Parts: sequence; C-alpha cells; structure tokens
Amino acid sequence: MYIENKNGVNDLIGDARIGRVTFSKTGKSIHYNGRTFQTLSGTGFKANYFDVETGGNYWISGCHKDGNDRLYGERLPIYIDDDVREEYWLEIRNLPNNKDIKVINGK
Repeated sequence: MYIENKNGVNDLIGDARIGRVTFSKTGKSIHYNGRTFQTLSGTGFKANYFDVETGGNYWISGCHKDGNDRLYGERLPIYIDDDVREEYWLEIRNLPNNKDIKVINGK
C-alpha cells in the first residue's frame, strides 16, 4: 500500500512509503509498522485515515501501476520497505530491472 503522512508542507505533502499493511476484520482500521490507522468519518481533506496514537492525517491507498501515487505528482522521495520491494517492482510496476531500487524519486 501507499502510505503518505499528510502533516507535511501545507498539510498536503509529506513523507511517503510503500509498505505491507494488515486490515482489521471490519476494514475500518489498518495496521502498519506498529501503528494503527482509523478511517476518517466522512470525507477527509486529502486524507482518508488518521493515526490513532498521534491523530495525524494520512493518505493510504493501493499502489498505482504507473507509479504516480502522490496526489499532485510531486517528484519527492517515496521509500519502499525491504519486505515488499521486489514484489512492488515485479508485480505492481512490472519493472523487474528495478527490483533493487529502494527509493522512488531518490537522488
């Protein structure tokens, strides 16, 4: 899943990752890296989940096959967790030659 912290510049652009999540039985919360994210009631402004512990807003969604996961197309880094890196490049992006790349838009 694509996970972006929306508590960055103007509360619109923040740190982003590609990582494996688990869903609660109800589907209303997501667990990632020891954190729990709850769906925002109603429609959130550029965010669809909040961190239960900190209250911070996040955008969490499936990864796009074209790699354009950031809402406004910013060319900012997106970090890929090691445990999903190969799967991301092979199965989602269909770019097997990139399987060792850990950062999209990295320098």
